[in-house]
Amino acid sequence: MTTLTHRTRGSVRAMVALGALLLSTSLTLADTIKVWHHGGRGDGERDRIQAMIDAWNKQNPDIPAELEIQPEGAYNEQVQAAALSGDLPDLLDFDGPNYANYVWSGYLLPLNDLVSKELLDDTLPSVIAQGTYPPDGKVYSLGTGDSGLSIWGSKSLLEKAGVRIPTGVADAWTMAEFEDALAKLQKVEGVKYALDIKLNYGQGEWYTYGFSPIVQSMGGDLIDRTTWKAEGTINGEAAVKALTHLQGWVKAGYVAPASEGDDAFYGKKTAALSFVGHWMWPAHSKALGNDLVLLPMPKWGDKHVTGMGSWCWGITKTSKQPENVAKLLEFFMSTENVAALSNAMGGVPGVKSAAPSVDLYKDGGPLNLYIQQLNGGLGVPRPAHPAYPTITAAFAKAVADVVDGVDPKAALDEAAKRIDQDIEDNSGYPPFGGN
Repeated sequence: MTTLTHRTRGSVRAMVALGALLLSTSLTLADTIKVWHHGGRGDGERDRIQAMIDAWNKQNPDIPAELEIQPEGAYNEQVQAAALSGDLPDLLDFDGPNYANYVWSGYLLPLNDLVSKELLDDTLPSVIAQGTYPPDGKVYSLGTGDSGLSIWGSKSLLEKAGVRIPTGVADAWTMAEFEDALAKLQKVEGVKYALDIKLNYGQGEWYTYGFSPIVQSMGGDLIDRTTWKAEGTINGEAAVKALTHLQGWVKAGYVAPASEGDDAFYGKKTAALSFVGHWMWPAHSKALGNDLVLLPMPKWGDKHVTGMGSWCWGITKTSKQPENVAKLLEFFMSTENVAALSNAMGGVPGVKSAAPSVDLYKDGGPLNLYIQQLNGGLGVPRPAHPAYPTITAAFAKAVADVVDGVDPKAALDEAAKRIDQDIEDNSGYPPFGGN
């Protein structure tokens, strides 16, 4: 047997120590929770997410988390590429309507057995509805915030026009009252357009988010959520009737064109009403002050519906520590953190317990109406289907065409064909449609 020299034994000890250090470092890196975020809207969102992670790391040094910002414009492509290369993070954020495609593709884990029942019960019903996957009824995404849609108005102009001002959700305008209000406001001196519907946002997700609630209120939808076929639903009688109303407002000259830009209501003040979401509170309140009034979504048809949905979080199926990632997600969704995010950024708080700590959304707050609408079950999530990117693109094009004067039935027929073709090309996206 060979006898080790003192120098040799020292070298072996050094190599063993180095190996242990490398192994320790490797384990530490492997245990780090990798978090992806889309970077936000340039309003400091990423800094606030980083601050939450810093707070988590301080409280949980044995389960560190690391934030990576991905460019928003190519975010979905980044996710798809990472999935193909097996390099998805542990905790992933994504725009709500896209989660169904991620679940169908096998990227995400159900959260029901990972997060507490208390958190699920505290989460806004609209957030739960958005994240519930139809084939298995499980929740795959949760969001720290939600969004709200409504009508903003000038109290003085409404009074001058002799238009009734609704006092709450139960008192919302009907379609007949809404169109009567448009006709009366159009005649008020100084009003060039009775309504701004943000055509300046351009053809895209706004057209689906903003105008699908009119279709759904009147009994239609973007797709049949049982058969998962678009034909007969997106181009059905209710949808055609809804977009015919929209086209009628445009033809009557009530609607501010895209060329008016973003500030027809609050800047130029050429528009009497603005159909848009909670994110316009800073600009609207600054410009109109006490003359600003927030009106509930009109009850266009038999069903009362509001737009909803926002970016949310999901735990990836490739994560090696889903229980720890779930703890981080619960930390993000805590009452304190959700309230802090809402206070800082103005979004609708995603958990019910946070609203009382947010001045804008607490009882009596200027934006509490959004909480009332979402807690009241008015929020209808956009279709949770793998073909959603095609569904929204097809509907948005139909809306744009209708605004430009195309026959609503013809525009929606084309949307139905495009959607059903995509679904057929993917063999029905089983298990959707009972396949």
